[in-house]
Amino acid sequence: MLDPISLTAVTAVLGAVGSGMANEAGRWAWESTGGFVRRIAGREIPAPTAPDELDAVARMVSDRLRRDPRLASSWTAFANRVSGGGRGPGTDFAPAAGQPGLPASIRFFTDRKEALKSLDREASRRADGTPRLALVHGAEGMGTSTLAVHWGVRQAAMFPDGQLYADLAGGTAAARDAGTVLRSLLRQLGVRDEEMPTSAGELSEFFRRCVADRKLLIVLDHAHSAAQVRPLLTSAPAVFMIVVARRPFPGLDAVRVPVGPLTDKDAVRLLTQLLDKPAVNAARATLPSVLARCGGSPYALRAAAPRLTEPASGPAADADPVRAAAQDTYRSLEPATAKLYRLMAVRDWPALDAAAAAHATGTTPEDAARRLDELAEGLLLEHNTTADGQARYHYRPAVRGHAEAVAVQEDGIAACSAAMARALRWYVRLSTSAAHQALPESWRVPAPPAQGTPAFETPAFESRGEALDALIAECGNLIQAVHCAEESGDPASAVRLCRSLWPLQLKAGRHEMLLPVLRVGARLADTHLPGTADAGALHAQLAHTLTELRQWDEAEAEALAAGRAEEAAGHKRGHASATEFLGLLRLRQWRFEEAYACFEAADAVLLTMGPQDEGTADVPRARALLERHRGRALRGLGRFEESRDRLGTALSHFRAQGDTYNTARTLTDLAETWLDASDSAAARPLIEAAITTLGGQSAEYHVAHLRSMRERCTAEERGTG
Repeated sequence: MLDPISLTAVTAVLGAVGSGMANEAGRWAWESTGGFVRRIAGREIPAPTAPDELDAVARMVSDRLRRDPRLASSWTAFANRVSGGGRGPGTDFAPAAGQPGLPASIRFFTDRKEALKSLDREASRRADGTPRLALVHGAEGMGTSTLAVHWGVRQAAMFPDGQLYADLAGGTAAARDAGTVLRSLLRQLGVRDEEMPTSAGELSEFFRRCVADRKLLIVLDHAHSAAQVRPLLTSAPAVFMIVVARRPFPGLDAVRVPVGPLTDKDAVRLLTQLLDKPAVNAARATLPSVLARCGGSPYALRAAAPRLTEPASGPAADADPVRAAAQDTYRSLEPATAKLYRLMAVRDWPALDAAAAAHATGTTPEDAARRLDELAEGLLLEHNTTADGQARYHYRPAVRGHAEAVAVQEDGIAACSAAMARALRWYVRLSTSAAHQALPESWRVPAPPAQGTPAFETPAFESRGEALDALIAECGNLIQAVHCAEESGDPASAVRLCRSLWPLQLKAGRHEMLLPVLRVGARLADTHLPGTADAGALHAQLAHTLTELRQWDEAEAEALAAGRAEEAAGHKRGHASATEFLGLLRLRQWRFEEAYACFEAADAVLLTMGPQDEGTADVPRARALLERHRGRALRGLGRFEESRDRLGTALSHFRAQGDTYNTARTLTDLAETWLDASDSAAARPLIEAAITTLGGQSAEYHVAHLRSMRERCTAEERGTG
């Protein structure tokens, strides 16, 4: 059994607690750990942010524990509590409903025997410590994605723990970073967001632990570089990973599986499967030109099948068969459908829907929905259905290139710009409306569209959750809209869009995705709206996301910038909030005295607010939150009695206001304070009260943490902890 005060054990505890800060329970554990380390050292120890810093803290803690048996006993009980009684991250999570699977395969699949054999060999080779990895590559429209999915469906029995799929969207505006992809894969395995580490490096290691003993297929579609794929790789002996790309790229040691054009014989066989033999025989006159124009591309052949008997001109020597197929299908469209096809391609929107298409083209959502379906049936758009049953569409890159070129040629720059501006206006209204309905009490989200705006322009949602789900579904489009606003010289729209992302930061944790665009928003606000509440809000949002991603030095600079902008704007509520943000960052950094001073300073700003100041009605709640935070800082300083007094004051306010969420959080803080003082008997009733308070609140993860605390109390009281 591992000695709990050994360097290895202490390092493991610090590492496990540090990687678990994605949720409130993890942050409590991290702050408690910082307080305990401070008491062991007898002085403030900055929170480690790099492996060498963590090693140095662990070495100091282990040395002190060996010299003080009383501290060693307390640390052992504390370590059991904060690390879940020895359960390591990634070793215990609820499985997804059923096994995760791949997208649907196609019915008719022709040729590719050698490619399938290559995948068979790599998947079944003897494990030797190197990743089982294949790179399927080929030009757009050659069926690379289809090959990977078809092979996976055919060999499903090899992977009893499931098959994971992620679209990396390489080569498009929606290209996904490693952190976003890893979170998607982990969700398919049934891991909750609250259980995932925050930093990208820890997330990669967490993913590897999660899949270490599982028999899985992982398909990474539309990759664009080795750098995008490398953080996703694992050497787990029973995991087979297929990377799909347009071309092979250096830096990835994988079995290469090329996918080239179909031979004319196989192309005719595919057409026969899609139609029937009499139909293909009837097209003898046009078949040679069709085959030449399609260039062996399965996509182009499928697109050409409905028009097999129509004359087709042969391609130019360097023609792209996908663009040629798009041009052939485009000629057959109704004028209004052709217009929608052109104008929606002016911007690389990741996931189109009928509402966006209607606004961009000046039609109704019903008409746009019908025309989007027509484009999908003609293979000019790819159709997806979201988890809530909503229809979404996107272009293949080459097809979008064709549509955009035709739009410039037929509609002109002015019409293209007008369509893009209408779409941008829609996304601004959608995001502000959804953000306001997701967090109606928050002054951080921008004001919703003015009353009297037509209902078509201001979507309504039945609940906060539905509004948040809409923001999550539109996240990629909103990011693209920010870039669109920046490039079109509309900084005000970019800032409104970025401020509307606050619910995604606060409630959905989409920090990796949002970080680049929040940087854009803060920069635009500084350039065009310096010293305003908008600039302060954007710097505060950026500080929040940087804090969650543990980029603490930059988070500090942004929190200070937020405070300066809010103070210059005379926005006292924002100034106090920015100072509070800095205090919360200091808690993460184990700089408890500075954290307490920040909360005092924020409270002093709130006390100067009068009826004329924006946000005055929120002051009592804001001051109660600062009381809670001061209690947390005092707990880190080891001043437990003062901490409980502050927390008790905050608790009285939240209970009086019926704020069950903050009541439960403060009860948990109080329980943690008693546990840090090694008094589990005093902590137990507070834990029970918090569990009762959260009944029916859909706070399963928080309740699970409380139950785990209760179990540790029981173990400690029995002397088995």
